[in-house]
Order: sequence, then C-alpha cells, then structure tokens
Amino acid sequence: MSLHPQPVEGTVKGDLARYPAPAEPVVRLRALRSVSLRSTAVDECVDFYSEAWGLRPTERDRDAAWLRGTGAEHHILQLVGADESGLDKIAFAVATPREIDEAAHRLRLLTIPLITEPGPLDQVGGGYGLRFLDPEGRLIELSCDTYSVTPDDPDGLPAVPRKLAHVVLNTVDIDAACAFYTAVLGMRISDWSEHQMAFLRCNADHHVIAFNQAEWSSINHVAYEMPSIDHFMRGIGRLRHNGVTPLWGPGRHGPGNNTFGYFADPAGLVCEYTSEVEQVEEDAWLCRVWRRVPELSDLWGTAGPPSKDVRRHMAGVPDLGHLSRAGNTGVPS
Repeated sequence: MSLHPQPVEGTVKGDLARYPAPAEPVVRLRALRSVSLRSTAVDECVDFYSEAWGLRPTERDRDAAWLRGTGAEHHILQLVGADESGLDKIAFAVATPREIDEAAHRLRLLTIPLITEPGPLDQVGGGYGLRFLDPEGRLIELSCDTYSVTPDDPDGLPAVPRKLAHVVLNTVDIDAACAFYTAVLGMRISDWSEHQMAFLRCNADHHVIAFNQAEWSSINHVAYEMPSIDHFMRGIGRLRHNGVTPLWGPGRHGPGNNTFGYFADPAGLVCEYTSEVEQVEEDAWLCRVWRRVPELSDLWGTAGPPSKDVRRHMAGVPDLGHLSRAGNTGVPS
C-alpha cells in the first residue's frame, strides 16, 4: 500500500498555508506536556476530573484549576472558565532555554508571530518558554524548566492517569496542518486513517497529536494514559460507580494499537482513557494507511463504530482561534 505524501522542503501547502516551510524544524519537541481547556462548567469539571477521572488538583483560583497525574509534571490539565468550551492552549516540553531562544529566532525568520516572547512564564507551573499560533489560530506553548512534583507510584493500585497521552484536533485542512506540524515543529507522521486522520509523534509514543479532517476547527478529544490495561479497566469501573458511562468503548484502536474508552466531561468535552500506546522504533517504523472500517477502528470488536452522539461530541464547537477571544477569559494562559 502506498504511503500518503509527506511534506517536503518548499512551501507549506493547503488553504491554511501562510508560512514558507523551513529547511529544518525550528525546535526539537521532547513530549506533550499539558493541555488547557476552556470550560463552561469549571466547578463541575474540577469535581469530575478529581473525583471520578482520578487527577489530583495542584492549584485553584476563582475561575481556573490545574490538575496533575502520577508523573512529574506539575499539571497535565488546566481548566479555564469561558463562555464556550474548547481548546485554550497546548504545551510541549523542550529541553533548554537556549533551544527556546533559538526557536523564537527561527519562528521570526518564518514570519510566525510570537504571542509571548521567550522568557520566564508568568503562570502556574512556572517555566521558561514562548507562545505562538498555528495556522488555525491554536495557542501553542514551548516550555522548559517548569515546576515538577514528586511522582506518585505510577504502577500502584489506584487507577490514575500518569500523563497526557494525546490531543486530537479537528482541522479544515489536514494536509496543511500536517505540513506545519512536521516541517515547523519536527513531528513525524506515524500513520494515516485513509485521508481522514493523521497521527503525529514527537517521541517514541505512536502519536501525541492527531488531526481529523472536519468542517470546522475545534478540539476533538483529549486522551490520558493509564499505566496498564488493568488500570484502564479499573478506571472505567470507577467511572461507572460514579454514574459515568462510556460514549464509546472500551475497545482497541488499529492505528496506535492503544486501548480506548471515551467519555464526556460536564462541559461536554470528550476525554479518553487509553493504555498500551504503541512505541515507535524510528529506524524501523513504516507509516501505514489504515482503512476506515469498524474492525480496524476497534480491533477487539467490543465497541462497534462510533455513534452519531459520539461524533457530535467530538465535532466540538467551531473555534475561531486564540486571537478572537484574547482577553475574554480573565485568566492568564
């Protein structure tokens, strides 16, 4: 089976193309650090993510909250009060301040405007970093030297997510989105699901970002990694005891070979438990194009295809981008 064409040096193609493709990426991303979500129900979502989902609050103020998993990150989820639920920010880990400064220089050469200049970040969790917008107006943060916390026992009995696994984004131009994230941010495409979804990695995890071709830009869902399939199933059991049933799952995906169980938080955003995410060996990995059929979307055959209700939740609310709402939350990003 032939592979989908990969980005090449030249011009970022597609209707969203605004920037020339660099000869090399502006930065080396180490990991997906955290996601910030705008929420119409912050109080209810804090209760959901801390009591039912298993995260632990680290900070809280009047209209925002920060929650951690069992890993060393100060937080993996930030919730910010807003009039509409959706994506606020995605944060990626970079190794050193020098790399942040170099990334800023290279972004300027590409005429990609910085929303936050490189320097100490005035935010909960600290760090040194910068922020800029991707072609669809999503706020992206690159950071290093953030506050860390003492890791809990990631393999202990409690069914608690250890880290943020991936964020899936709905895009109006999947080719332009993939071109930007590969050429500018150095991600690699692990697999395609026909020409409907693309799975991108920045480390050994099969994907930390995925794009889904859609009618509008929005957040599709956020996934949290459980330490094992046993933790994954016991987490689903805890949710059931709290009166929360899956929108879709449990099952196991083809691309990524990860388990899945999708739920909706009180603000209507989709969250996923996952485990056993496929690990990529760079020199041996071959990108594949998967057919979009039920038996490959769920290898176990336990979940069936996603329902209209699942698709409605995952479609999200059209997102006009960070600049369209800048200053409206009252909470620093």
